[in-house]
Amino acid sequence: MSLFKSICRRGLGALVLAGLAAASFGAASAQAATPDEIKARGKLMVGVLTDYPPFGGTDANQQPAGYDADVAALMAKSLGVKLELVPVTGPNRIPYLLTNKVDVLIATFGITAERTKQVLFSNPYSTLTIYVLAPKSLNIKTPEDLKPVTISVARASTQDTAISAVAPQGTPLKRYDDDATALQALISGQVQAMGASNTILAQLNKDYPQLNIEPKITLREQANGMAFRKADTALAEYANKFIAEIEGNGELSKINQKWFGIPLSKLPPMPQF
Repeated sequence: MSLFKSICRRGLGALVLAGLAAASFGAASAQAATPDEIKARGKLMVGVLTDYPPFGGTDANQQPAGYDADVAALMAKSLGVKLELVPVTGPNRIPYLLTNKVDVLIATFGITAERTKQVLFSNPYSTLTIYVLAPKSLNIKTPEDLKPVTISVARASTQDTAISAVAPQGTPLKRYDDDATALQALISGQVQAMGASNTILAQLNKDYPQLNIEPKITLREQANGMAFRKADTALAEYANKFIAEIEGNGELSKINQKWFGIPLSKLPPMPQF
């Protein structure tokens, strides 16, 4: 499916998958608080998104696939257990965790002060990065270079705010109702550049490699962490050691290269609130 269609259908897909997940896993009871309990059970249950590729999407067989699923597979291997991927949506991620339907969320979950009131986060294992995207042929190195460049953004989005904060006065920003139409403006040549995340960059280069789109300016980074129940401190500590290990040995960078086409940048520190 093209990125444009994927964005447009994301809402519907989330509702369908939420219903399937509820039907399939409504009776699940994970009750895992420590790595030893998971090892004894022989299975790690991980909540992942399936409507946000390439972090969380589906493969040709409609099974969960993406950056997060690959990280989950490495974690299960580290524990020496089988992996069960449980599709979740943005709204039901925390309820699935708190009602023991999953052991952990590896679901592109931004670490925020509000969310720390409900869940226990690991250290960051990925970042959601907002860029100015443009063809390689376009010379953009600093915010000052943006002044003559026509840029599309989704109106009132994170990228709109970020670009508006750094672009010189008079930069021709074209604001659209959503990412899909802002993206279409770039694809069709109505604009020269776009404000968007690394998820859109990866899918854009997959669907339209002939455009030779690359990140020009990094505007903002969101740290994503694994999420656990508040009481599951031992499992969170295990996850922190695991994340440090796969970052150090290059396995995490290989996953980033696979799904985003670039090596992993240094992970950000744990946000402090």
